[in-house]
Amino acid sequence: MELDILAMAYPPLIVFTAALLVLVLPRLAGFAVGALSLAAVLAISLVAPEGQHLAGTFLGFDVVPYYVDDFSRMVGLGLGFLGVCSVIYAYSSEASQTLVAFALVYVASSIGAAFAGDWLVLLFMWELMAVTSTLVVWHYGGEAVRAGFRYAIFHGTGGVLVMMAVAVHYVEVGTFIYSDTGIASGIPALLAVLGMGVNVAFIGFHTWLPDTYPRPHFAASVFLSVYTTKTSAFVLYRAFPVEGTHELSIYVAYMGGLMAVYGATFALLQHDMRALLSYHIQAQLGYIVAAIGIGSNLAVAGAMSHLFNNILFKSLLFMAVGVVIYRTGEEDLYKLGGLWREMPLTAIGFGLGALSITAIPGFNGYVSKGMIFDAANPSYYGQPEYQALYWLLWLGAIGTLLSFIKLGYYVFFHGESDIDVADAKPGQTIAMLGLGGACLLFGVWWQGLADLAPTIHGLEFEYSGGESHLHPYSLSHLETAGILTGVAAVMFVVVRKPLSKLDLGDPAMVVYPATYAVSRWTMLAVTETYAAVDAAVVGFVTRCYWIGNNPVLAVDAAARRLPMVDVEERRQTDGGRPSTIHLRTSIGTTVLLLTILLTVVLWLLLK
Repeated sequence: MELDILAMAYPPLIVFTAALLVLVLPRLAGFAVGALSLAAVLAISLVAPEGQHLAGTFLGFDVVPYYVDDFSRMVGLGLGFLGVCSVIYAYSSEASQTLVAFALVYVASSIGAAFAGDWLVLLFMWELMAVTSTLVVWHYGGEAVRAGFRYAIFHGTGGVLVMMAVAVHYVEVGTFIYSDTGIASGIPALLAVLGMGVNVAFIGFHTWLPDTYPRPHFAASVFLSVYTTKTSAFVLYRAFPVEGTHELSIYVAYMGGLMAVYGATFALLQHDMRALLSYHIQAQLGYIVAAIGIGSNLAVAGAMSHLFNNILFKSLLFMAVGVVIYRTGEEDLYKLGGLWREMPLTAIGFGLGALSITAIPGFNGYVSKGMIFDAANPSYYGQPEYQALYWLLWLGAIGTLLSFIKLGYYVFFHGESDIDVADAKPGQTIAMLGLGGACLLFGVWWQGLADLAPTIHGLEFEYSGGESHLHPYSLSHLETAGILTGVAAVMFVVVRKPLSKLDLGDPAMVVYPATYAVSRWTMLAVTETYAAVDAAVVGFVTRCYWIGNNPVLAVDAAARRLPMVDVEERRQTDGGRPSTIHLRTSIGTTVLLLTILLTVVLWLLLK
């Protein structure tokens, strides 16, 4: 009976209901309900029975809105736990009830996408996630409005591509229900990669990340930093779940490797703290995408483990940086320094997140990133074609270490603080230390993470040194971590001063002025063409109307144009009848009429 109740307890609906209550309840009660709703998601994810729930039909199509397996369970646990911490953080950070209500609807759509069991429900949640996250950005006003508009265009475009992929997939396989082989090969797979590539920040599609996330309220950035990107990476796995199923898999893997390097490189060049963290969303997604592309059992386990860990440490880093911005009002890391004395709790929170994302032994990032390294390493389990990918992941790891040495050094340790500021508030501290504690827990108790990780149960892996089974603290793994850390520390000493003088922009940002120019000239071309066609059609119809009402005068006028013909000039007795036809209409009405006309034509052709 209890399992039946859990099967009917739809997690997104619980969070959505809490979002509505946040708007009408007193602030403390509303935020408490929001946090409890996400605690319920955490509990349900942990104990809900595996399988399809709430399955039925919609418009004649089979749908499974609620599907529980090891993968959705792990993602649900991460999103639920983060949600509790994020609501507590938002309350303590003076976020408005409206902002948190928007954020909770956004979270509900993200959780709905994670638990979807078919592509039709996924599409609905995917688009709802895009709309609600845009509202979270727009709520802050100011520069966030234009950034949110650009964000919406990106995600709207990606959503259309995913919708097209799902439509073609349905035509080919005849069902929307997820299968063990993921999205259909060919055109559906290509469209899905491109559409999902927007949300997971493929290079060239990533500019919305550093453009958007530094602009809204710092508590909003905590929500935004996780839910869209991590849920989308999980959906990418749903599309490409099995090694060797799709011909695009190797390209997906290498895109992930390039993302790791690209994101870490441009993070290293940033002055804005939240922009630096945004580029590292792309870099860490690169590891997840690379592992999904590889597709082996170990790679998938590493991808899901790193996704879970990323939910924890990435949000923690945004929280710590948010507290610094909240207390100092400063976004530029080079204008800060020595804050560890003024803000020791915030420094500890940042340190826990930084040690996790840089894969230092003892922290969760070290365990999951090591699994991905092993999956790509031809000396262990990887295939020869992934040799270059393995070194790309190495470069990304060094860039990550350099970035967080730089961020921590200039914000907390460099020089003396010349400002007297308070440390994090109690709610902010609880949220940061809760996430930081989880990062430390799954680094030390890595067996717990391995138990959560799908596909790893009961499997053994042979290492080149003769070690068997998963063992992240083997000598070879510790040597790799030591080499990476040592190289990054030496490099930081060498590049620190020249790096502080660099302020290079991301070349991919040219997409914004280029898009503006193309859109502007396209709009002018369309409107001017419409005006010319409108003038020609109206003139033609007006002449035809006049000729129909004045045939004699029309014949006379035509005859006068003939050579060698002498026609007596006549005068109309009534001055001619003017046209009474209203010939002009708006572009919108014209488009509507043309759409109706084309629909009728297509219907007739298809009968």
